Amino acid sequence: MAPSIMHVSGTVTSDVECRFTESGIAVCRFRLTETPSQWDTATQKWRDGTPIRYVCTAWRNLARNAAESLTNGVTVLVKGRITEIKGNSIYLSVDDLGISLRQRIAYTEVSLPHPAAAPSPLPLRRSPLPRAHPLLPPNRPAIPPACWEEQRSSGWSNAASGADSSPLHTGH
Repeated sequence: MAPSIMHVSGTVTSDVECRFTESGIAVCRFRLTETPSQWDTATQKWRDGTPIRYVCTAWRNLARNAAESLTNGVTVLVKGRITEIKGNSIYLSVDDLGISLRQRIAYTEVSLPHPAAAPSPLPLRRSPLPRAHPLLPPNRPAIPPACWEEQRSSGWSNAASGADSSPLHTGH
């Protein structure tokens, strides 16, 4: 019988532990909690259901990337296969993993998005990186380039007008 594939949206509830096998393959492990919402007909409101706990294991490049990207408290989207159910936890072998954009903006180490990518101005949060990143100097704050700051502070007026040649502009 094939393993059950699951798609889970939950919050990382532990630090990511990354280790290497004797043959040099990276493997990481982290805990995840999903709290489903349930409609309460008596109060006519949504309420939190019973939390579901997962122990997630990722391998190779996914393990390396997870160890660099995830911290306790981040909401993630996980696609994985159930390998075991033990106690109150479901064990998943992770096939794919992503940061949920519901409550945050995610940047990559390759580039920042073009200012036209943001639909509305949001307050700019300047915070230091949670851990050292090999591509950035140590203790460098995560500050977007000047063009990003200018567009954000002007309410994206130039970007929203469609005057640029960004790939997001569709024309009318």
